[in-house]
Amino acid sequence: MFKNDANQVRAGWILLLAAVSMFVGQQLFALPGVFVLLFTDSSSMMTGSEADLLASFDDYPWIFLLTQGGGTIGGMLVTVLLWKFLNKGTLHTLGFRRPLKDLGFGLLLGAISIVLIFIILSATGDVTLLNPFSQPEFSVYTLTFLLLFILVGFFEEMFFRGYVMRTMADRGNPKWLIYIVSAVIFSLAHGMNPNVSLIGLLNIALVGVLFAYMFDVTKSLWLPIGYHITWNYVQGNVFGFPVSGTTPHGIYSISVEGGNELLTGGAFGLEGGMLATLLIVLGFLATRVYVKMRGDA
Repeated sequence: MFKNDANQVRAGWILLLAAVSMFVGQQLFALPGVFVLLFTDSSSMMTGSEADLLASFDDYPWIFLLTQGGGTIGGMLVTVLLWKFLNKGTLHTLGFRRPLKDLGFGLLLGAISIVLIFIILSATGDVTLLNPFSQPEFSVYTLTFLLLFILVGFFEEMFFRGYVMRTMADRGNPKWLIYIVSAVIFSLAHGMNPNVSLIGLLNIALVGVLFAYMFDVTKSLWLPIGYHITWNYVQGNVFGFPVSGTTPHGIYSISVEGGNELLTGGAFGLEGGMLATLLIVLGFLATRVYVKMRGDA
């Protein structure tokens, strides 16, 4: 029950321990931000309303970064410690290897994907730009969310791809199962996000498969990390779409009122729309072409 035929603890038990440890680590490292918010705006904490709490974080972007970023750093730290002491691995075997050009291509591919979705939605009239391209509205959120999405990109790829996939692979699980499990866990982790939708969760699972494919064919985390960062940042902090249901703070403001939610994703953001599905699928092709041009396949 607990060990496989090779006398190894089964991957499922290790991943369960890792998930619980990661959750605890995230909560502990998020506490400083919660305490700072308590002293800064105690009224939101006293009401006990989740909506008031989220609204207060929205009013204090640096406190939001301290809380969310702190929790993300906690998750990264737990992942590294588990990989080192439980899995007996190194950062190299976790996936931090190969040239950084993979990171550059990932950043470019993630950004282009969102830009293409925006162009299509603009052409079909499903999204309206509220301030001209010549008048971007920069704010503190432009910087705080850049830092946050960098941390999120690193953490989620380290855990959902690096830790989950390598743990399963080291225990002889078939590749198809590794892809599916890592993608499903990734999608379920977003299941409590605001305005969550079925299409949104399916697309998150699909992009999880894409990230797994990127990790598998490059043998490195750099490509999915890069794609993950700009996929999130360009959505929310350039074009002002919600990112997996969260509040956007773009340098451009948009309206999807009257637009087709099957394309725009509605309140959940682009990940809840079918155009995201299309671009994610095209991401597999782009990755394949990139790897072939690089001479690795």
